[in-house]
Amino acid sequence: MAGFKGRHIVHIEDLSVEEMQHIMGVAAKMVPVARGERKSTAAQGKVLASLFFEPSTRTRLSFEASMERLGGAAIGFSDPDVSSVAKGETLADTIRVISSYADIIVLRHPREGASRLATKFSSVPVINGGDGAGQHPTQTLLDLFTIQQETGKIAGSHVGIVGDLKYGRTVHSLANALARFGAEITFVSPPQLQMPSEQVARLKETGASIKATQDLNAVIPSLDVIYVTRIQKERYPDATEYAKVAGSYQITADLLSQAKKHAVVLHPLPRVGEIKEDVDSTPHARYFQQSFNGVPVRMAILALLLGVVE
Repeated sequence: MAGFKGRHIVHIEDLSVEEMQHIMGVAAKMVPVARGERKSTAAQGKVLASLFFEPSTRTRLSFEASMERLGGAAIGFSDPDVSSVAKGETLADTIRVISSYADIIVLRHPREGASRLATKFSSVPVINGGDGAGQHPTQTLLDLFTIQQETGKIAGSHVGIVGDLKYGRTVHSLANALARFGAEITFVSPPQLQMPSEQVARLKETGASIKATQDLNAVIPSLDVIYVTRIQKERYPDATEYAKVAGSYQITADLLSQAKKHAVVLHPLPRVGEIKEDVDSTPHARYFQQSFNGVPVRMAILALLLGVVE
């Protein structure tokens, strides 16, 4: 296994299965620090720059919290209108400048491929915090970590991925990783929001077990993990097209009465009606634990890329 120090993480395929397992192993050791039960000075003197060109709450704050928990510091912006970008500065120049201020950069950008471009101009590691409808590799790592922690295994688990599979970048990365771990995958979506055909073709090249359906009720009794996504209104230039698919699926406590006793419901959040509040009190609801897991997993990623743990 290659070392992590100084590497970029742009695409989940940048990591082997062995490397993903190593990150999850480090993350498991970080949990007490993420909870504030223990202190760490592993990244003391290090600076994280969080450059968010589109809105985010969980990803940005969990990265910044992760750096703080490791004893480092965080700088950056969450509104490009108050940065030099508003004056016309290019992404390349922004990255050149910021990489001289910080030891590591996390970048979220609405344009697919922006993080890969940033790696060409950065002298420090770049982490893709989500690029358009492309990839969100750190979300995938925390999703995998949550599945591992909550079900005890990834290989052989039957994972249903429900909702917006066309624009949902989290599910593009997740499906790729699940396939490589040997999970069984069923895509559940309306026809307009199916997983892009090129993504499906790549998954099938791995020999992955993949099915697709529009009927959530039919498949839910067989699922170990029900991974729900939001229909992303901001990706639709035409509101009438969004209205045709909004509310396609809704997870309720009544629906989960058909699920396996130990099935877990995950969601990258925010939810906008896809999961009713009556699910929150069921043992299936693990999406808030999933959200917390973003901190130990991102602590592990930061520490490994900075070379302060191995």
